[in-house]
Amino acid sequence: MGGSVSGGEFDRDTKYITTRITVDGRDGYPVEPGRYRLIVARACPWANRTIIVRRLLGLEDALSIGFCGPTHDVRSWTFDLDPGGVDPVLKIPRLQDAYFARIPNYPKGITVPAIVDVPTGQVVTNDFAQMTLDLSTEWSAFHREGAPQLYPEPLRAEIDDVIGRIYTDVNNGVYRCGFASSQDAYEEAYDRLFTALDWLSARLENQRYLVGETITEADIRLFTTLVRFDAVYHGHFKCNRAKLTEMPALWAYARDLFQTPGFGDTVDFVQTKQHYYIVHTNINPTQIVPKGPELANWLTPHGREALGGRPFGDGTAPGPTRETERVPAGHGAG
Repeated sequence: MGGSVSGGEFDRDTKYITTRITVDGRDGYPVEPGRYRLIVARACPWANRTIIVRRLLGLEDALSIGFCGPTHDVRSWTFDLDPGGVDPVLKIPRLQDAYFARIPNYPKGITVPAIVDVPTGQVVTNDFAQMTLDLSTEWSAFHREGAPQLYPEPLRAEIDDVIGRIYTDVNNGVYRCGFASSQDAYEEAYDRLFTALDWLSARLENQRYLVGETITEADIRLFTTLVRFDAVYHGHFKCNRAKLTEMPALWAYARDLFQTPGFGDTVDFVQTKQHYYIVHTNINPTQIVPKGPELANWLTPHGREALGGRPFGDGTAPGPTRETERVPAGHGAG
């Protein structure tokens, strides 16, 4: 995602294309199965959210998915994983082509996730925060049987409060540490990050999930940062008060989610490390990608079942990942 540094502090560009795909089509884009394509990169935590939500809700038939490669240049994410380096549905080599089709010479960052209108080839939205909420609410007619309630109405106010702090101090907090260009800005972001992680640890000591008895949007948003913490943020972004594996409640919680269908099976550690360590040449000019950390411990027992809770509530776990959408062998923790 895009951003800039001002006064030593990293400022994320939050002016996204906020067009929404809704049941009533009020922005000109009604929910229609097969019409849109979700473009993601496995390396990106913001895109990883949409991969998880789409899988948990069973939207594979309604909303196709395209995967960008883990690295990109200053211009755009690219489809270098596909034959000929071209997305097989959109027929474009660069995601920027879909942005420019909607807004010629689009001046902001070419970001993932993005949803593209296939008939016109135009990006509809890259508003990652609203995107997953709309998949839960506006796309409900196309959810699989047994799809969980990830944004249940009675808990929305509490979920919104929790994800607000998670975004500011954790999801974006690690970036504010990593891209700070002054000691003071870095230390302020570092302190806020670990104060928030301490708050989350205390919250999760005696409850299995962040809000209520089931997995919600809040857990998905925290998970995609936690799963990258030791592999990237601890060293690359200098978030080094403690590793995730040294924070007992958060480590057990993260393993619990990782071992839940729809979470760990979406995570590509190889692409994640390649993205951060190769693309961020201002932080890692050698572009050397570290071999560690050890990943097998993600599959060790977590003991969180003792806290109760029902991962999918009255719903069921998703089935196996589709063969064409599986994380490549050797790229996960298995």
